[in-house]
Amino acid sequence: MRYRMYGSVRKGLKIEILYGDQHVAQSPYILKGPVYHEYCDCPEEDPEIWQNVMSCPSQEPQITKDFISFPTIDLQQMLKEIPTKFSQTRGAIVHYTILNNHIYRRSLGKYTDFKMFSDEMFLSLARKVHLPDVEFYLNVGDWPVEYRKANDTPGPIPVISWCGSADSKDIVLPTYDVTHSTLETLRGVTNDLLSIQGNTGPFWENKTERALFRGRDSREERLHLVKLSKENPELLDAGITGYFFFREKEKELGKVQLMGFFDFFKYKYQVNVDGTVAAYRFPYLLLGDSLVLKQDSQYYEHFYIGLKPWKHYVPVKRNLEDLIEKIKWAKENDEAARRIAKEGQLMARELLQPHRLYCYYYKVLQKYAKRQASKPEIRDGMELVPQPDDRDSVCSCHRKKPLREDL
Repeated sequence: MRYRMYGSVRKGLKIEILYGDQHVAQSPYILKGPVYHEYCDCPEEDPEIWQNVMSCPSQEPQITKDFISFPTIDLQQMLKEIPTKFSQTRGAIVHYTILNNHIYRRSLGKYTDFKMFSDEMFLSLARKVHLPDVEFYLNVGDWPVEYRKANDTPGPIPVISWCGSADSKDIVLPTYDVTHSTLETLRGVTNDLLSIQGNTGPFWENKTERALFRGRDSREERLHLVKLSKENPELLDAGITGYFFFREKEKELGKVQLMGFFDFFKYKYQVNVDGTVAAYRFPYLLLGDSLVLKQDSQYYEHFYIGLKPWKHYVPVKRNLEDLIEKIKWAKENDEAARRIAKEGQLMARELLQPHRLYCYYYKVLQKYAKRQASKPEIRDGMELVPQPDDRDSVCSCHRKKPLREDL
């Protein structure tokens, strides 16, 4: 799926949605004002103007909840504690400082390769709006890291992570997967959150009336899912595509070939089971038009707080003991199942639009910056993360001066 813009700055740019070279739809949106190439470094100097243009929500409930434990943020305490406490045990902490809209960072640990996703997003955001001066630590590993309670001594410190849990205090950002997908959307690359919506398989009534699961063996419940599938093949098609954690089970349970993600939506029901943490496929499953049966989980992503069981998905117990019962319910209540699938899709579309993710990133940095007890600094060992040198994009930054009416 691709997107073509046409029109003029003065009259507004219209968006055409293409699949291959074919016209699929005309977007109802008209973009007013200048539209920049993704690599144009033209930040809006006034964050309030940018947030209004982006239609950022005034509040994000998950952000509000995450910061309750941190009325003030002691940068000196974090500087003393985090490198020894988390970088040695987890090895996946990246220490960032943003000053004058420039990004600096140093890696604390040897498992920090995924900083390429956070680097890319912070740089992209800095090209769009002037960021607050802020110093923070990002955990680029899978698991949350801060489990101390508010009344512990010492208390918890505000580490930012891509995934949260019911018993952790990490501040949650959109996952690296959703973040990367957002950036790919802006570059017009397929297999992003928007392209899923153009590849949702057959109409509801023509989908296969079985539940589907494909995935690695990253949690024991996934193995149980395969056993349930063997016992109930008329209701469930589940298979493990690769073994790493439970290699001794491969002979017993078998291994299936990888399936193209768009082919998932040939099935009417999708089973979402945790991996090592929250299954990062969940937003993609919601954006299809199949019903999602979601395992109860202690883990969450930034947008889960906006979802309700039985309205946006069908909940399933942690041990999956009621999964077959829930699939039968869906088959016997087809219209209700279809309605839940549609509600889940619409809510995901609202929560996961690219502008909402940019707004979310900005609001986390903004709230964090306001709570800092001292000024952020460029620490020893930090290096500048440069903006990309893209000579193919011609940039004229209208944001920095009033846009002439005759352009």
